[in-house]
Amino acid sequence: MTERKPRVGFLGTGWIGRHRMAAMVASGAVDAVAVGDPSPEMVAEATGVAPEAVACASLAEMLALGLDGVVIATPSALHAAQSIAALEAGVAVFCQKPLGRDAAETAAVVEAARRADRLLGVDLSYRHTAGMRAIAPLVQGGALGRVFAIDLTFHNAYGPDKPWFYDRAQSGGGCVMDLGIHLADLALWLNPGAEVAGVDAALYAAGGPVGAEAVEDYAAASVRLDNGVTVRLACSWRLHAGQDAVIEAAFYGTEGGAALRNVAGSFYDFTAEHFRGTARETLAVPPDDWGGRAAVDWATRLAGGARFDAGAGEHVATARVLDAIYAAGRK
Repeated sequence: MTERKPRVGFLGTGWIGRHRMAAMVASGAVDAVAVGDPSPEMVAEATGVAPEAVACASLAEMLALGLDGVVIATPSALHAAQSIAALEAGVAVFCQKPLGRDAAETAAVVEAARRADRLLGVDLSYRHTAGMRAIAPLVQGGALGRVFAIDLTFHNAYGPDKPWFYDRAQSGGGCVMDLGIHLADLALWLNPGAEVAGVDAALYAAGGPVGAEAVEDYAAASVRLDNGVTVRLACSWRLHAGQDAVIEAAFYGTEGGAALRNVAGSFYDFTAEHFRGTARETLAVPPDDWGGRAAVDWATRLAGGARFDAGAGEHVATARVLDAIYAAGRK
């Protein structure tokens, strides 16, 4: 007898929500049974991906269908409350970043997942690039020696096109919350258990110090971790970068280095290299269809019966890094 696939609803079906839904549906791991979005056009696009899915006007209506999981791709201010509501209903959650606008909100979601014993995933997709998959064992397996410095960059020559991104109450912050979260996640993913020991940061909006209620469009921070690693992080919206994006994650140790870098300004194409002195070895090159891998990983684990994973606590640690950057940069 064929086992029943997990029944999953998709709340928020803009571009990113539909992309993740398409990846999960294509994987065959789950059944897309419900979609919901304030835009009828977005709902129509989503049902084109999953014709059998029911259109729902709210999360409550979606949860009433007896779901096994829900994928949340709504504005950031809604993530924590919607995730907690789903988890308290006994439904697993895969959420767009950020899981919460600060560490307190993030911790509340993780605690709700722990209490409900339900799988919790966050779409931190850069971990799943072929390049980072090649770099991770070098960092964690000792091939680079003792890693002491990490340089992280994400400059986006565009800015978000939705107004809520520029409302701090809704977004939680600007480019640090939008782009820096990926960078901080990569640093802590490869330094499990590390905490912030100190931060120096500067936040700018339109070239000047960011105001109390404004969101930053440029940020530079030096984060000292308690394991002796120094992380330099820079991110921006609408920087005059000369290309669409500048993305890099470089790891330097006593015996070598390694870096993930985007190709020709691409948001999607990356190379990865291993450095020894002045020599370099290529680890990964395009093409690499990585965008939906975090979503498919969650869907596959859900289909396999996975419950709460204590590793979800790492999302709280990442949120603490962002909180510390904001606290230092707004002084």
